[in-house]
Amino acid sequence: MLQRRYSEAVKAEVRRRMSPPMRQSVSQISAENGIHIVILYNWRKAWRLQEEVVPTSEKEPESWSAADTFTRVLETAGLNVTELNAYCRERGLG
Repeated sequence: MLQRRYSEAVKAEVRRRMSPPMRQSVSQISAENGIHIVILYNWRKAWRLQEEVVPTSEKEPESWSAADTFTRVLETAGLNVTELNAYCRERGLG
């Protein structure tokens, strides 16, 4: 079986759709783009290992796992109020 290669632009778009504020499900992205669901889960796992915040579901922040919440806390620990507000606006949090 020939394995299809995806461009960085496609991967970036998928990561954007998985991340807030969109938080689309892997199954929805798979159905709309024809990318196998296992590939999408592997990408998400790789991004999370690189300490990028890609929630494991489309849940609201109040329902995130402890790992997702902790990652956000670490990511924002050094931000001042203005930077934190911008961070939240960019990601649809708040």
